Amino acid sequence: MTASSGAGARLLQAVQTGLVTWPEAARVAVFAPRAGMDLSALPKEMCHLLTRLRPDRDFFAGQGWDCARAPEGHYGAAVVFATRAKPLTQALIAEAARITDGMIVVDGTKTDGIESLLKACRARVAVSAPVSKAHGKLFTVVAAPEFDAWAPGAPQEVTDGFVTAPGVFSADGIDPASHLLAEALPETLGAEVVDLGAGWGYLAARVLERDGVEVIHLVEADDAALDCARRNVFDARARFHWQDATRWQPPAPVDCVVMNPPFHSGRAGDPGLGQAFIRAAAKMLKPRGQLFMVANRHLPYEAELAACFGQVDELGGDNRFKIFHATRPSRPRR
Repeated sequence: MTASSGAGARLLQAVQTGLVTWPEAARVAVFAPRAGMDLSALPKEMCHLLTRLRPDRDFFAGQGWDCARAPEGHYGAAVVFATRAKPLTQALIAEAARITDGMIVVDGTKTDGIESLLKACRARVAVSAPVSKAHGKLFTVVAAPEFDAWAPGAPQEVTDGFVTAPGVFSADGIDPASHLLAEALPETLGAEVVDLGAGWGYLAARVLERDGVEVIHLVEADDAALDCARRNVFDARARFHWQDATRWQPPAPVDCVVMNPPFHSGRAGDPGLGQAFIRAAAKMLKPRGQLFMVANRHLPYEAELAACFGQVDELGGDNRFKIFHATRPSRPRR
């Protein structure tokens, strides 16, 4: 049973046993659902799905769910799905407590840190007996001011004036792979550049130091990271796009793509994500366009690069990361 189906099984059991009852005439806020999750135990017509991740939003919106980035008004109940980042999950619980009048359902797997989250909630309020199923747990709490301490403050400066927020990638500082790639970029990249999976904007800021850059598109699926990028890249040449990087296309082909693609889906490693980034990059480049990419050494990207580009060179790196320069983009040979 997958983590996604496990969440659905726990929700269904909680409803069937009476642990969870949905309000009859009030909306239910659902925080951080992930694409593929079985939400059939939820009252769809009463739910408001709140996600800052564009692929998750697109998945559920395509199924007819009411989706948004942030809460709107007050709710009768809430569901919080634990994320990989404990501070982010705690912030979501605090937000749920702020905008909810009644029960808050918390669900997650062991790899999401649900055990420590359960203990942290018990230290603050009364917690229901948990539903344990499919390597995860579900429990309920009542909205209470004790969760106010988990509310996030403003984005915090980490280094060199850059700010980040809880739960975004590399929230505690500059990612070493992105730094390595930035140092390897040539002085000239072209007039129009795309930072694919731009995160909180470090790589884009470094690209704007190069000669001749007229426009840079920051494409990022995490709305919170993109909000940080807007604070970090205060340059009129920057364009910000809350989009799935594997599906977004620029208005016209561009000169250069730079990227440090993700390779996790939840906590599971997924090299397919980076391979999808490579295919997307090839499709958005001009015939003489070029890709600069950094990746962990163990990730199998060489074959996909060779399928999408006529020329691929490894520029270097270190014992942890490798840097690729790819030119002559073409459609994958499949």
